[in-house]
Amino acid sequence: MISSSDLDAGRTAVAERRWADACELLARVEARDGLRASDLELLATAALLRGEARACIEALSRAYSAHLGAGDNAGAARSAGWLALNLIEQGDFTNSVLWAARAMRIVGAMAQPGALGGFVRMAPAVGQLGSGNPTEAAHAFEEILEIAQREGDRELEVFTRFGWGKSLIESGSVAEGFRQLDQAIAAVGAGEVAPLPTGVILCGAVSDAVLAFDLDRTTAWTAELGRWCAEQPQLIAFSGQRHAIEAGLLLVRGAWPEAATAVEFALARFRAGDYRAIWGAPYQHAELSRLRGAFHSAEESYRRAGESGWEPQPGLSLLHLALGRTQRAQDEIRRSVAGADTITRRFLLPAVVEIEVAAGDHGAARRAVDELREGSRAATTPMLDAAIAAADARVLLAEGRTADALDTARVAARAWDAVGAPYEGARARVLAGRALHAIDEVEEARVQFDAARAVFLALGAEPAVAELALVIGHRRGGVLTPRELEVLRLVSTGLTNRGIGVKLSLSEKTVARHLANIFGKLGISTRAAATAYAYENGLV
Repeated sequence: MISSSDLDAGRTAVAERRWADACELLARVEARDGLRASDLELLATAALLRGEARACIEALSRAYSAHLGAGDNAGAARSAGWLALNLIEQGDFTNSVLWAARAMRIVGAMAQPGALGGFVRMAPAVGQLGSGNPTEAAHAFEEILEIAQREGDRELEVFTRFGWGKSLIESGSVAEGFRQLDQAIAAVGAGEVAPLPTGVILCGAVSDAVLAFDLDRTTAWTAELGRWCAEQPQLIAFSGQRHAIEAGLLLVRGAWPEAATAVEFALARFRAGDYRAIWGAPYQHAELSRLRGAFHSAEESYRRAGESGWEPQPGLSLLHLALGRTQRAQDEIRRSVAGADTITRRFLLPAVVEIEVAAGDHGAARRAVDELREGSRAATTPMLDAAIAAADARVLLAEGRTADALDTARVAARAWDAVGAPYEGARARVLAGRALHAIDEVEEARVQFDAARAVFLALGAEPAVAELALVIGHRRGGVLTPRELEVLRLVSTGLTNRGIGVKLSLSEKTVARHLANIFGKLGISTRAAATAYAYENGLV
């Protein structure tokens, strides 16, 4: 006989969103006495939100069988539908299709399936979206929405609006797509949606806001996600993804120490079981490492992010560029853009511009700017305007249109300042300084360079400091002695001063003196910046 005390306590834990307690109590009852189908569904939800994806699938499978055994076809269809959705989240598309087919067969035999007839179609619609058919997915979600509204199922309506919005965004109807996401987020904030779809909606919506350069929505929705996670201390699922999203936002805002903390939280939550952070946690770690000049660490983290099945772009291509692998950067970013959906493609275009300019293909860079500008006409944001201006200034400078480049770079710098993005604002000032220098406005150029350098130093953006020094003309390989070049090459391999001394038969003190001379001549202050210089100048 089922222990009512443990069972009631488990149900209460679910209601109070104490997911670890719920898992422990309900699993104990199941092991001792067995659980009814409805309680197995509760166990499945608790397990998933604790990051125990396999336990969730097993519990839902047992719930499906229990519903069938009790003659509850509606319950069986519901369990099968959730199985299909959860398996998509875990990347198991084959079994998702099988469970979705079972759910639809059951519903197809029902005289009046009600809202369930729409719910069982959710997984196939999500599958279409995930397989690169956003237009077909949008049609499917629109049909499900009609069912949800007709049957008065508010939660299904909200969940469907989320899927429909994402489909519209990916198919190019960005403004309408975000209107649907706005409605979904409002319903989530009003508490109209259960925990599992709430997490999916919040994380998915924020990700689209990031891709759309929509800093206002990104900020607001990330805060909503943070509040929701904080209300559930025992939550594992979504929490790693939340910290990864926060890290990306903090990077933009110039709060890099806080971003580093968020990255560590994201990685820890990923290790604890939040499989949704499999891409975001290592990718944001790689981004922070790249911007700080820890290139070896960045490359390893991009590799780990790539193991998720999603490409670590544009960061990896920008890393190749920083390491002097310009052709590889160009090849990879072109391939990524060619296979991307509309919104992701637009997100990649600023990196395309930077890489194509560095590779000397100014025509390709100009086409990327034009595409970026054209894509913004239907739905622009202040951050997107800033990105377009910066990209345009970079191409104008490469084309030799110095006066236009200067005006546009100044627009970009003001725009980045307005959205609170100091690193990008400083990069725009470097472009303005280069344009000023080209027209012999040396003192004004120096003002721009000094302002940019102050920001880079404050952030710890060592590669940007090193690149700026090269632009100004402070970094020339020829100013280093042959011995200093040897030391610099070994520094770039990660050797300590003692290790370098052993290699070159020098004392540790002599190596330190050489390194101090290198720092002084190159206008840098850290080994990371020295490593960046070595890579950028083909010394390794």
